[in-house]
Amino acid sequence: MTTTTATTATTAGVTAGGSRASKTVPPTAAPELSADLLAGLRRLKLARIRALAPELLATAKIQRWTPEEVLRTLVEAEIAARDASNAANRLKAATFPVLKTLESFDIAASSIPAATFAYLSSLEWIHAKANLALVGPAGTGKSHTLIGLGVAAAAHGLRVKYFTAADLVETLYRAMADNTVGKTIDVLLRNDVLILDEVGFAPLDDTGTQLLFRLVAAAYERRSLALASHWSFDQWGRFLPEHTTAVSILDRLLHHATVVVTTGQSYRMRDAKNQRGATPTTP
Repeated sequence: MTTTTATTATTAGVTAGGSRASKTVPPTAAPELSADLLAGLRRLKLARIRALAPELLATAKIQRWTPEEVLRTLVEAEIAARDASNAANRLKAATFPVLKTLESFDIAASSIPAATFAYLSSLEWIHAKANLALVGPAGTGKSHTLIGLGVAAAAHGLRVKYFTAADLVETLYRAMADNTVGKTIDVLLRNDVLILDEVGFAPLDDTGTQLLFRLVAAAYERRSLALASHWSFDQWGRFLPEHTTAVSILDRLLHHATVVVTTGQSYRMRDAKNQRGATPTTP
């Protein structure tokens, strides 16, 4: 993905590309653009240029910018604004329950090896259409890692969708009611990575298991799945009632996958104990 440096204009100044550095905008009101030019910019959906152009053109005239500097500054500003808007829309579409970042993850206190965390953070596995499986007790960083990776993927231009496993199966059940399971799965697989959290928190019936298999089979070698479960794979029969289907799901999930086993004390329990220890008791 190409990263474009954002260009900003304020009452203090405007940054332009090329050989010039920073230019100060004079404290005078910028003239309005002509109505036909405003209409053209609106028709082309160049909102950032439309907002920036009056002040920037006034500055360019006084400080004798070259036409290339003016054009570059306007184009960079529009690109930066669109990139920011698109990133915000991807983040909203992902439907994360909370926002967590990879930067806020305490890798030193985690059982995830630093090299593994670095590889996952590179997002190479998503580009390779491989999967990720995080397995371990509650509170060992699985959900934080999944959401942090999803937020990073959205920031890098990838399409992401988050579900708990229960919500995903419920979505597929609703689709089954109006005979649109295939269409629903196709829509879900327009995302580059599907995140399935809390796999195994609630047992599935035979129909739910078959629906989950249909999704996993459709995603196989086409899209990345990232999931978290507190059940080790040999225990998946506890919530998947049909052994053959469970084996088929795992076969496709794990064929191209990074498997990370998390261990240790729950972060939430540890924080709760620390907070209780820091709170003075009343005699």
